[in-house]
Amino acid sequence: MIREANVNDSTRIAEIEVASSQYAYKNIVPDKFLFEELTVEGRVSVYQYWISEKRFELYVYEDEDSGIVKGMMGIGKCEDDDKDNSFELHFIYVDPKYVRMGIGYEMLSFFEEKGKERGFKEYVIWVLEQNGMGRNFYEKNGYSPDGKDKIFKRWGTKEIRYIKSI
Repeated sequence: MIREANVNDSTRIAEIEVASSQYAYKNIVPDKFLFEELTVEGRVSVYQYWISEKRFELYVYEDEDSGIVKGMMGIGKCEDDDKDNSFELHFIYVDPKYVRMGIGYEMLSFFEEKGKERGFKEYVIWVLEQNGMGRNFYEKNGYSPDGKDKIFKRWGTKEIRYIKSI
């Protein structure tokens, strides 16, 4: 089940981001950042703020049987100057213990459905250029690079923009 995140989810959301980043971005993002600077404690307050201030629409994937939160994502109107009428998946993370179980696909489908409900016909996702696993996932689901790129300031790594039109 995918539901809106609440402040009580902040610690679990931070745990998922840290574990997922360490899993997906190893050899892409410097180890010093991934394993020393990126901490659950440091991210909890960020998520508490984002949830309380509605910075993004934050959702969690919660297993209906166990109640375990296994994934999370932030979605909303695209913030790119040239994409005023697009819906963006700002971030998505699945706990590495639960990857390849269809959770990412369910969350991506949920994101697209939310956009469709709001009348969006184009979807945007920024992906680290070296994140082959992420790029393959989006390409399998109909997304393709549109030629735009930028530097993700937090890590100093290149991102490329993926687009899907429906």
